[in-house]
Amino acid sequence: MLFGKYLPRHGIATDVVGKGSQAPLPEQGFASTRRSTMGKRWRTELGFAWLCIRSVLQARRDHCDVIQARDMVSLGAVALLIARLKGIPFVYWMSFLMCEGRIDRARSRLRNGGGLRDRLVLLKGLVEYWLLYNVVLRHADHVFVQSDAMLDLLAGQGVPRGKMTPVPMGVDMEVLATRPTPRRLPGWEGVPLLAYLGTLDPLRDIHMVVDALVIIRRTYPTARLLLIGDAPQRADVDALLKHAADSGVGEAVHVTGWLPSAQAWELLAGADAAVSYFPRGKILDTNSPTKVLEYLALGIPSLGNDNPDQRNVMLESDAGWLTASTPEALAEAACMVFADPQGASRRAASGPRYIEAKRSYRVLAETVAQRYRSFLGQH
Repeated sequence: MLFGKYLPRHGIATDVVGKGSQAPLPEQGFASTRRSTMGKRWRTELGFAWLCIRSVLQARRDHCDVIQARDMVSLGAVALLIARLKGIPFVYWMSFLMCEGRIDRARSRLRNGGGLRDRLVLLKGLVEYWLLYNVVLRHADHVFVQSDAMLDLLAGQGVPRGKMTPVPMGVDMEVLATRPTPRRLPGWEGVPLLAYLGTLDPLRDIHMVVDALVIIRRTYPTARLLLIGDAPQRADVDALLKHAADSGVGEAVHVTGWLPSAQAWELLAGADAAVSYFPRGKILDTNSPTKVLEYLALGIPSLGNDNPDQRNVMLESDAGWLTASTPEALAEAACMVFADPQGASRRAASGPRYIEAKRSYRVLAETVAQRYRSFLGQH
């Protein structure tokens, strides 16, 4: 969205290289797009690596102003070397703590009886961690990061603050210019409704929201929870629904599965409140949650726990309800919204203006474009 739609408006063209996929490429304004071919996993990975290396080797200084890698440590190191040989500035875009995440997952699996594959994954994570912080980030000309929290973390690892720019997640307000028509599931009309939009991956601890519903129903016995999304594995959804059933709220929780954005937003707009729960911890604290931005952009009363970026958005906008990371705190905020729906709607009405001014892709693109121009003006 940022590179394909908004940066071209600032005269910044992007030649993008990506992994093979069966999904069609979206119609965006990239200067060119190249994707690796699909096949067995090892062939797909090798094909993508070779496509990246070949593309960087083909880059010409008179045509390419910046070589940029996103969340690819080993390929980023190769791209850095080639960029240096060609005299082209190199930029690294870091949207997630990939190495730390890989290390933590591998160690967790090994503690639970993992085998050789997990040891190899751990080795890969440790090697790339050293490579990232000692080579790629140290020698990159500039580093774009996901959040202020990530900037602080990398600064603590020795990356100079002056060569980092935080670019948090945003919303395409042009897509939301026409507000969705609120819609509810049949039979769910007239009941207090809390909604969640996004992945149901176990790492997101959505069972905490289910636990909040249990508490909410002590005050509002007919309250329901609508989970608009899905999990990578069906077993994960089944486990979440079992948790709801075991907690006595099985009939009050519904999972829609993945829906087209328009349909998801209609159901979201039909809720009395929307919740964005993001687990706390070193890795996820550096993320920039998207769902709370969409909630605010739609003018929906929004609950969000104290993830650092989410906390900043809630406090700056004063359009949502910031909570602690507990079911009790989430439930208390939801009950406040249910108790005063008109007041909650008035408070949430300032959300779209805040997102447009601070976290729309239009505004983020201006920041990124200005940073590129400032950076390139040094060369």
